[in-house]
Amino acid sequence: MSRKSPENARIKRQYFEYLKAAKGYDEATVDAHADAIARFERSTGGKPFKAFHIAQATAFRDKLHKELSKTTGKPLSKSTVYQTLTAMRAFVLWLAGQPGFKRRIQYADADYFKPSLKDARTVSSRPERPFPTLEQVRHAILTMQAETEIQRRDRAIVAFTLLTGARDRATVTLQLRDVDVVECRVVQDGRHVATKFGKTIETWFSPVGADIENIVIDWIGFLRSEKLFAETDPLFPATLIAQDANRRFVAQGLSRRFWKSADPVRTIFRNAFERAGLRYFNPHSLRNTLTQLGERICQTPEAMKAWSQNLGHENVATTLNSYGRVAAYRQGELIRSMGAQREAETSAPAAVQHVQSVV
Repeated sequence: MSRKSPENARIKRQYFEYLKAAKGYDEATVDAHADAIARFERSTGGKPFKAFHIAQATAFRDKLHKELSKTTGKPLSKSTVYQTLTAMRAFVLWLAGQPGFKRRIQYADADYFKPSLKDARTVSSRPERPFPTLEQVRHAILTMQAETEIQRRDRAIVAFTLLTGARDRATVTLQLRDVDVVECRVVQDGRHVATKFGKTIETWFSPVGADIENIVIDWIGFLRSEKLFAETDPLFPATLIAQDANRRFVAQGLSRRFWKSADPVRTIFRNAFERAGLRYFNPHSLRNTLTQLGERICQTPEAMKAWSQNLGHENVATTLNSYGRVAAYRQGELIRSMGAQREAETSAPAAVQHVQSVV
């Protein structure tokens, strides 16, 4: 059993505070660093960090490559190994500059946690992630039922995601006042909306069809005129769960509460695509769908920049690098069409010369 070092606990608290206050990391990122350090401590039997030796780093790397996942029973993924080693390298670099550790740990010691170049390339390469076509998403939305208020909400969530590309966590924290149906604009206010890095994002409805827009606009009208929701009430309220006549807990319409997580949104997406006879695509994948649409309809750099900002990106390169990968089938179509065009261009002069010679 690993021993627990009080000194380790104190220095870890300082480091986690550094990550939050100085580096600006969110809780999830700090937790990931904490998990990596805990793995390392288990591998050393809880020895004090002041007793660090590069042999511990080497043994830790070897152990990670052999360790099995508690979830799958298979070896840890290269991504997990890479992130764990990277987190430990950052921690040791920080330790090397702290009072009481400067003489015991050298900055170069951190490099023994550095992942191999091969693993780094493997993790950094982006495999093709499936995402739906615009037609598939529209089909899923338009085949969703809308008889009950819960069904109307579910359909509006999928339609809203296609219109805006909003992340699911932001979607479940939006308030009614955040959407301007006249301007077809959404303000994801970072002060109360769970946006990435807490920034405020202004988004206009994407041109995916007036029928999709109307689903969202009608939903907002329903909340205001029939449900009498206030402007600070949730745009997509959680389901009201109450007891029926048989004292069973069942869904009984909408509450005025926000969802505590985005898990219900992913369930809604799963049900929507499966009922439409399609494979499951998660909410985030629709950002790829919108990026592909933007690549096809944006005619100028300025237009592409506006499209990128609509997704909450400050740099167009972020949009293209993260979401703009050309699907394999589309890659083949483009290459073949360019080849056919090139062949037509090169054969045209020969045809003209033949005609001239005959004349």
